[in-house]
Amino acid sequence: MVLSRGWSLFLVAVGVWTWAIWPRFAVAIWNDERAWSAGVVGEGSPTGFLWVHALLIAASLAIGTTVGVLGIRAYRAARRPSPSSPSAPPSPR
Repeated sequence: MVLSRGWSLFLVAVGVWTWAIWPRFAVAIWNDERAWSAGVVGEGSPTGFLWVHALLIAASLAIGTTVGVLGIRAYRAARRPSPSSPSAPPSPR
């Protein structure tokens, strides 16, 4: 299956958006008092709040990276001429 250039660029944009948003969210979670057992940022042990959000962030970055890479690959595939196109040389028999 070959995606159109428009859909391919959309997937790349989703990947970029993911990397623009989630790291900033990670900083916000790290700086939240609920993330630490002592109630002070960086003091005490991490709470479930921090671990759950860290897992969410890691999964989202992995999915966003995958979607972005698939978008890049689809864009490159859309640029290649298909074997049945008239500009492609005939295949040897």
